[in-house]
Amino acid sequence: MSSEPLDIQTPSGTFETLVDVRWGDMDALRHVNNVAYFRYFEEARVRLFAAMGLDGAGGRYGVLAHSSCDFLIPLMYPARVVVGMKRVRTGRTSLELDCWIADAGDARTLHARGRNVLVCADGGTGRPVPWTDADRRAMDRCFAA
Repeated sequence: MSSEPLDIQTPSGTFETLVDVRWGDMDALRHVNNVAYFRYFEEARVRLFAAMGLDGAGGRYGVLAHSSCDFLIPLMYPARVVVGMKRVRTGRTSLELDCWIADAGDARTLHARGRNVLVCADGGTGRPVPWTDADRRAMDRCFAA
């Protein structure tokens, strides 16, 4: 793993994370298995939640309510990708994100596009809870335009 920073808040209003493709992410056809794409999206969400301070330590955490992925160009090992997320909508308890996986060396080369819907949940009840003002400020910071 490189010593470069992994999480990048870009001036374009996106939250981006670098992820190294692992040898074990390949399938029998020698390209990255479709399940790995969802893991890359998951890694980006975990890093976003950490950057927002929503990592469960305060009794609240983020829950994935929806995830979809369109596979555009096969991804081969070895590779480093940028997983990007752009905030589409912030609801009372939810956050909708456009997501993508691009080549780290050429961000115009998209390997996948997806959509995630996240819900803020109470750790004790598992029920959705509204985003706090602090959460919304953290989102604004993470997705600064």
